[in-house]
Amino acid sequence: MRNFAFLVLPATAAAMALWTGRIPFKLAVAAWCGIILIACMCRKPRLSRLQLWWVVAAFAMSMVGDYFLSSRKWHAHYFEAGIAAFFTAHLGFLRYALAHGRINTGALAVVLLVFVPYFVLGLSPAIENRTLWAAVLLYLLVSCIGLAAALGLKQPRPAKWLYFAGIALIVFSDTLISLGEFLHYRRLNFLILPTYYAAHIAITASILARPELSRIFGGPTDDNAPAG
Repeated sequence: MRNFAFLVLPATAAAMALWTGRIPFKLAVAAWCGIILIACMCRKPRLSRLQLWWVVAAFAMSMVGDYFLSSRKWHAHYFEAGIAAFFTAHLGFLRYALAHGRINTGALAVVLLVFVPYFVLGLSPAIENRTLWAAVLLYLLVSCIGLAAALGLKQPRPAKWLYFAGIALIVFSDTLISLGEFLHYRRLNFLILPTYYAAHIAITASILARPELSRIFGGPTDDNAPAG
Protein backbone atom coordinates (compact mmCIF):
# COMPACT_ATOMS: atom_id res chain seq x y z
CA MET A 1 0.00 0.00 0.00
CA ARG A 2 1.23 3.45 -0.90
CA ASN A 3 0.44 4.79 2.57
CA PHE A 4 2.95 2.44 4.15
CA ALA A 5 5.80 4.01 2.16
CA PHE A 6 5.79 6.89 4.62
CA LEU A 7 6.75 4.51 7.41
CA VAL A 8 10.29 4.60 6.03
CA LEU A 9 10.64 7.93 7.88
CA PRO A 10 10.19 6.62 11.45
CA ALA A 11 11.95 3.38 10.45
CA THR A 12 15.01 5.34 9.33
CA ALA A 13 14.95 7.37 12.54
CA ALA A 14 14.76 4.13 14.53
CA ALA A 15 17.74 2.69 12.67
CA MET A 16 19.76 5.83 13.32
CA ALA A 17 18.73 5.83 17.00
CA LEU A 18 19.88 2.23 17.40
CA TRP A 19 23.10 2.93 15.54
CA THR A 20 24.11 6.19 17.23
CA GLY A 21 22.17 6.26 20.50
CA ARG A 22 21.61 9.98 19.96
CA ILE A 23 18.55 11.47 21.67
CA PRO A 24 17.34 13.48 18.62
CA PHE A 25 17.02 10.27 16.61
CA LYS A 26 15.22 8.58 19.50
CA LEU A 27 12.69 11.39 19.66
CA ALA A 28 12.33 11.45 15.89
CA VAL A 29 10.72 7.99 15.78
CA ALA A 30 7.56 9.01 17.64
CA ALA A 31 7.74 12.49 16.09
CA TRP A 32 7.57 11.12 12.54
CA CYS A 33 4.72 8.81 13.49
CA GLY A 34 2.77 11.77 14.84
CA ILE A 35 3.60 13.93 11.82
CA ILE A 36 2.31 11.23 9.45
CA LEU A 37 -1.03 11.16 11.29
CA ILE A 38 -1.25 14.96 11.38
CA ALA A 39 -0.58 15.01 7.62
CA CYS A 40 -3.46 12.58 7.15
CA MET A 41 -5.82 14.84 9.08
CA CYS A 42 -4.64 17.90 7.19
CA ARG A 43 -5.16 16.06 3.93
CA LYS A 44 -8.66 14.95 4.95
CA PRO A 45 -9.99 17.00 7.91
CA ARG A 46 -12.95 14.68 8.44
CA LEU A 47 -10.48 12.11 9.78
CA SER A 48 -10.48 14.04 13.05
CA ARG A 49 -13.67 12.09 13.78
CA LEU A 50 -11.52 8.99 14.13
CA GLN A 51 -10.01 10.33 17.37
CA LEU A 52 -6.53 10.29 15.82
CA TRP A 53 -5.48 13.22 17.98
CA TRP A 54 -5.37 10.85 20.95
CA VAL A 55 -2.71 8.81 19.19
CA VAL A 56 -0.81 11.95 18.20
CA ALA A 57 -0.89 13.07 21.84
CA ALA A 58 0.31 9.62 22.90
CA PHE A 59 3.26 9.89 20.52
CA ALA A 60 4.06 13.34 21.92
CA MET A 61 4.05 12.03 25.49
CA SER A 62 6.21 9.11 24.36
CA MET A 63 8.75 11.67 23.17
CA VAL A 64 8.67 13.29 26.62
CA GLY A 65 9.17 9.90 28.24
CA ASP A 66 12.01 9.09 25.85
CA TYR A 67 13.77 12.29 26.79
CA PHE A 68 13.45 11.71 30.52
CA LEU A 69 14.65 8.10 30.39
CA SER A 70 17.49 8.92 27.99
CA SER A 71 18.67 11.77 30.24
CA ARG A 72 18.09 10.25 33.68
CA LYS A 73 21.78 9.46 34.22
CA TRP A 74 22.38 13.11 35.08
CA HIS A 75 19.10 13.96 36.83
CA ALA A 76 17.31 12.64 39.89
CA HIS A 77 13.67 11.62 39.50
CA TYR A 78 13.81 11.54 35.69
CA PHE A 79 12.92 7.85 35.82
CA GLU A 80 9.69 8.65 37.70
CA ALA A 81 8.97 11.51 35.29
CA GLY A 82 9.46 9.12 32.39
CA ILE A 83 6.98 6.68 33.91
CA ALA A 84 4.44 9.50 34.26
CA ALA A 85 4.91 10.52 30.63
CA PHE A 86 4.56 6.98 29.32
CA PHE A 87 1.54 6.44 31.58
CA THR A 88 -0.10 9.42 29.89
CA ALA A 89 0.85 8.00 26.49
CA HIS A 90 -0.88 4.74 27.40
CA LEU A 91 -4.01 6.72 28.25
CA GLY A 92 -3.95 8.25 24.77
CA PHE A 93 -3.61 4.87 23.09
CA LEU A 94 -6.35 3.50 25.35
CA ARG A 95 -8.72 6.36 24.53
CA TYR A 96 -8.29 5.75 20.81
CA ALA A 97 -8.94 2.03 21.22
CA LEU A 98 -12.07 2.62 23.29
CA ALA A 99 -13.36 5.07 20.67
CA HIS A 100 -13.34 2.21 18.16
CA GLY A 101 -14.07 -0.83 20.28
CA ARG A 102 -14.25 -2.07 23.83
CA ILE A 103 -12.14 -3.81 26.44
CA ASN A 104 -11.88 -7.53 25.83
CA THR A 105 -12.67 -8.72 29.36
CA GLY A 106 -11.40 -12.24 28.77
CA ALA A 107 -8.05 -10.93 27.57
CA LEU A 108 -7.92 -8.51 30.49
CA ALA A 109 -8.41 -11.38 32.95
CA VAL A 110 -5.61 -13.39 31.34
CA VAL A 111 -3.20 -10.43 31.25
CA LEU A 112 -3.91 -9.57 34.88
CA LEU A 113 -3.35 -13.20 35.88
CA VAL A 114 0.13 -12.86 34.41
CA PHE A 115 1.16 -9.37 35.46
CA VAL A 116 -0.38 -9.00 38.92
CA PRO A 117 1.62 -11.96 40.31
CA TYR A 118 4.68 -10.62 38.48
CA PHE A 119 4.25 -7.33 40.32
CA VAL A 120 3.35 -8.81 43.72
CA LEU A 121 6.01 -11.53 43.78
CA GLY A 122 8.72 -9.95 41.66
CA LEU A 123 8.63 -6.17 41.44
CA SER A 124 6.98 -5.16 44.70
CA PRO A 125 9.67 -6.59 47.03
CA ALA A 126 12.36 -4.91 44.92
CA ILE A 127 10.87 -1.38 45.03
CA GLU A 128 11.58 0.40 48.31
CA ASN A 129 10.29 3.84 47.37
CA ARG A 130 6.53 3.89 47.99
CA THR A 131 5.87 6.61 45.42
CA LEU A 132 7.71 4.66 42.77
CA TRP A 133 5.91 1.49 43.91
CA ALA A 134 2.52 3.13 43.35
CA ALA A 135 3.61 4.58 40.00
CA VAL A 136 4.78 1.20 38.73
CA LEU A 137 1.57 -0.47 39.88
CA LEU A 138 -0.63 2.11 38.14
CA TYR A 139 1.49 1.87 35.02
CA LEU A 140 1.20 -1.91 35.01
CA LEU A 141 -2.58 -1.75 35.37
CA VAL A 142 -3.10 0.77 32.58
CA SER A 143 -0.79 -1.29 30.37
CA CYS A 144 -2.93 -4.38 30.96
CA ILE A 145 -6.14 -2.47 30.26
CA GLY A 146 -4.64 -0.95 27.12
CA LEU A 147 -3.60 -4.35 25.82
CA ALA A 148 -7.09 -5.76 26.41
CA ALA A 149 -8.65 -2.72 24.71
CA ALA A 150 -6.37 -3.18 21.71
CA LEU A 151 -7.61 -6.75 21.38
CA GLY A 152 -11.19 -5.44 21.55
CA LEU A 153 -10.65 -2.98 18.69
CA LYS A 154 -13.46 -3.27 16.13
CA GLN A 155 -11.54 -2.75 12.92
CA PRO A 156 -10.76 -4.80 9.81
CA ARG A 157 -8.16 -7.47 10.45
CA PRO A 158 -4.98 -5.67 9.28
CA ALA A 159 -5.74 -2.52 11.27
CA LYS A 160 -6.80 -4.40 14.40
CA TRP A 161 -3.88 -6.79 14.56
CA LEU A 162 -1.28 -4.16 13.74
CA TYR A 163 -2.62 -2.02 16.58
CA PHE A 164 -2.67 -4.96 18.98
CA ALA A 165 0.89 -5.85 17.94
CA GLY A 166 1.98 -2.27 18.62
CA ILE A 167 0.53 -2.18 22.13
CA ALA A 168 1.82 -5.69 22.85
CA LEU A 169 5.33 -4.64 21.80
CA ILE A 170 5.16 -1.65 24.16
CA VAL A 171 4.12 -3.93 27.02
CA PHE A 172 6.92 -6.36 26.13
CA SER A 173 9.50 -3.56 26.01
CA ASP A 174 8.27 -2.16 29.33
CA THR A 175 8.47 -5.60 30.91
CA LEU A 176 12.11 -5.90 29.85
CA ILE A 177 12.79 -2.48 31.38
CA SER A 178 11.25 -3.57 34.67
CA LEU A 179 13.30 -6.78 34.66
CA GLY A 180 16.50 -4.81 34.24
CA GLU A 181 15.64 -1.86 36.47
CA PHE A 182 14.22 -3.70 39.48
CA LEU A 183 15.27 -7.35 39.18
CA HIS A 184 18.68 -6.69 37.58
CA TYR A 185 18.09 -9.15 34.75
CA ARG A 186 19.55 -7.40 31.71
CA ARG A 187 20.35 -10.19 29.27
CA LEU A 188 17.42 -9.14 27.07
CA ASN A 189 18.03 -5.39 27.27
CA PHE A 190 19.15 -5.36 23.64
CA LEU A 191 15.51 -5.94 22.66
CA ILE A 192 14.06 -2.96 24.55
CA LEU A 193 14.55 -0.22 21.98
CA PRO A 194 13.96 -2.25 18.79
CA THR A 195 10.62 -3.52 20.09
CA TYR A 196 9.67 -0.06 21.37
CA TYR A 197 10.35 1.59 18.01
CA ALA A 198 8.61 -1.24 16.17
CA ALA A 199 5.58 -0.64 18.41
CA HIS A 200 5.23 2.96 17.28
CA ILE A 201 5.60 2.01 13.64
CA ALA A 202 3.03 -0.79 14.00
CA ILE A 203 0.50 1.55 15.64
CA THR A 204 0.97 4.09 12.85
CA ALA A 205 0.67 1.33 10.24
CA SER A 206 -2.57 0.16 11.83
CA ILE A 207 -4.12 3.58 11.33
CA LEU A 208 -2.80 3.89 7.78
CA ALA A 209 -4.40 0.49 7.11
CA ARG A 210 -7.88 1.74 8.01
CA PRO A 211 -10.29 1.83 5.04
CA GLU A 212 -10.95 5.54 5.63
CA LEU A 213 -7.31 6.29 4.86
CA SER A 214 -6.99 4.24 1.69
CA ARG A 215 -5.10 6.18 -0.98
CA ILE A 216 -5.15 9.31 1.15
CA PHE A 217 -1.78 10.35 -0.30
CA GLY A 218 -2.50 8.93 -3.73
CA GLY A 219 -4.75 11.59 -5.24
CA PRO A 220 -7.45 14.16 -4.53
CA THR A 221 -9.25 13.67 -1.25
CA ASP A 222 -12.99 13.16 -0.97
CA ASP A 223 -14.11 15.09 2.09
CA ASN A 224 -17.70 14.39 1.24
CA ALA A 225 -17.20 10.74 2.15
CA PRO A 226 -17.83 9.87 5.78
CA ALA A 227 -14.82 9.15 7.95
CA GLY A 228 -16.59 6.28 9.69
